[in-house]
Amino acid sequence: MKEKIHRDTRKPLILGSGSPRRQQILARLGKTFQVISPAVEEARSAETPSELTLLNGRKKARAVWEENRGAVVLAADTVVAEGGRILNKPGSREEALAMLLSLAGRTHEVFTGVVVTYHGTDGALVSREAVARSEVIFKSFDEVVARAYHDLVNPLDKAGAYGIQEGREQILAGWRGSFFNIMGLPLRETLRLLDEAGA
Repeated sequence: MKEKIHRDTRKPLILGSGSPRRQQILARLGKTFQVISPAVEEARSAETPSELTLLNGRKKARAVWEENRGAVVLAADTVVAEGGRILNKPGSREEALAMLLSLAGRTHEVFTGVVVTYHGTDGALVSREAVARSEVIFKSFDEVVARAYHDLVNPLDKAGAYGIQEGREQILAGWRGSFFNIMGLPLRETLRLLDEAGA
């Protein structure tokens, strides 16, 4: 009887992000991957928050894919939006404090655009994408609480100057939608795109 040999036919996967949070989420999905942080200048405005996340996701994915054309490249971008404003990563602690206080006692939206870029079976470049949206409800809090929160959590690498995965009991009243989207990489959309890509 001839022994069957099972080979892993999945394409190599690269996460085009230096975010520890996205690395944790992708590992949680059971994926084996390499991490390459793309050196791109991110756009800071677009017609809608969804369009901004996809614009930046495409830039990141394409930059990494250009140097690794045999791989499937996954990239993502997350923005916070409130009352028509798009809140990117703050440029300073002062900006972060003002940003966080502007969200106190209010409900805002979090969008993550996920982009997967790879060679299709016909050799052509394929780029698939999806956007997830969640709502986050903040408690009412003052500057003392906001500063204490920023002493615990570095706000400078986070859209909206906060992160849901740590210290959230200080500022969050709740959320609606995907927790992992708010964290930076929605599970359902990411799995679907990677399955389509064969990664």
